[in-house]
Amino acid sequence: MIIDRKKAPEFRAIDNINLIKPVKQKLDNGCNVFSFNSGDQDLVRIEWIFGNQRFDEKKPLLNVAVNTMLTDGTSTLTAAQIADKVDFYGAFLQVDYGYDNSQVVLYSLNKHLQHTLPVIKDILTDSVFPEKELETFIRNQQQKLQVSMQKNDFVARRGFNKALYGDTLYGLGAENDTYKTLRREDMLLFFKQMYQPSNCTIIVAGKIEPGILELITDTFDKKWVNSSEKSDTSQPELKPSAEHFYFIEKPDALQSAIRMGIPAINRNHPDFAALQVLNTILGGYFGSRLMANIREDKGYTYGIGSGMSALKHGGALFIATEVGADVCKAAVNEIEKELNLLQTELITEEELSLVRNFLLGSLLGSLENVFSHADKFKNLYFAGLDYDYYDYYDRYVETVKTVTAGHLQELAKQYLNFNQFYKVIVGKY
Repeated sequence: MIIDRKKAPEFRAIDNINLIKPVKQKLDNGCNVFSFNSGDQDLVRIEWIFGNQRFDEKKPLLNVAVNTMLTDGTSTLTAAQIADKVDFYGAFLQVDYGYDNSQVVLYSLNKHLQHTLPVIKDILTDSVFPEKELETFIRNQQQKLQVSMQKNDFVARRGFNKALYGDTLYGLGAENDTYKTLRREDMLLFFKQMYQPSNCTIIVAGKIEPGILELITDTFDKKWVNSSEKSDTSQPELKPSAEHFYFIEKPDALQSAIRMGIPAINRNHPDFAALQVLNTILGGYFGSRLMANIREDKGYTYGIGSGMSALKHGGALFIATEVGADVCKAAVNEIEKELNLLQTELITEEELSLVRNFLLGSLLGSLENVFSHADKFKNLYFAGLDYDYYDYYDRYVETVKTVTAGHLQELAKQYLNFNQFYKVIVGKY
């Protein structure tokens, strides 16, 4: 059959999405295990995910430091030995810190799990944070911070988070002296409180052959016990700043970093899906209004975008860009113009149809393998919506397909008021 390349490919509407269903198991020690069985490669990804401990202003870096240093040594293995053991079996190990959760992630061939799982068990039960490694960590982080503080976009992001979230885990902006508050004895106590099974969710994804789950649960059930002190994963109340405009002047800057936005809703709110559509129109993809105006038409920047952060205890809608220092004020005016247009003029059906197709195509594209299905589940599970897993994405698809221009205009009036935005500019203005 000869393809007629003069005709565009046929477009087919998305009716529904097929999500891989997780199997849930609760271990005797309180740890929840979710497994996603799919794929034809003998590979699994296992994630041990822990809720972050309550933020302490006097010891603000404990969450990130403890997570980052988990692979720096146990009482029986040095950091080098941990790395060598994992590498020998062709596995990959990483630790990831997030605002709400911290995790240890292992990619391993099924046949080598019996050798790689004990390494993880050792890390999660016997990390010792050697004093020498702690000194190296502090020195490296201070050097990285010194370099990062020269970047306007980094400074703007820190300032924006501080304005929205204050002195909390979300608003933390470490200084060089902050790292001097880290003490090994504090980290050991913190590790014991946080990294225990009652505060852990294990998510397994991949080709889960017979015996794989038994091996995992055997390693992390009876042989992993809880501390006598329960994890405290509550967080202080978020208190946005009273001041809405922050300008950090850098006289020699060639570019100015702009970051602005508002505290917003998270996935638990019924407006969230429709607001995602509105955000995409504003600045959520390459064909967005901000890109068309400020990059394509005005030439003020190489890139500008808007986004939504959905956190456990809050969220934000934000706009971020770097523009030529001499056009910073003009760029801010154009951003205000685009926000106002969404409140005063209805979005055309042509533009709305384009964004619908983009969002639905992106959703399908994001479900390319079993790992991405597990990631979709995680987004809901840690937002407290795991019971609504299938209905949530069905409702999302339905919202994208049916949301009207009138509804989006009402959302713009509610959420896109420029005068209520927090604005952080670093450079010249």
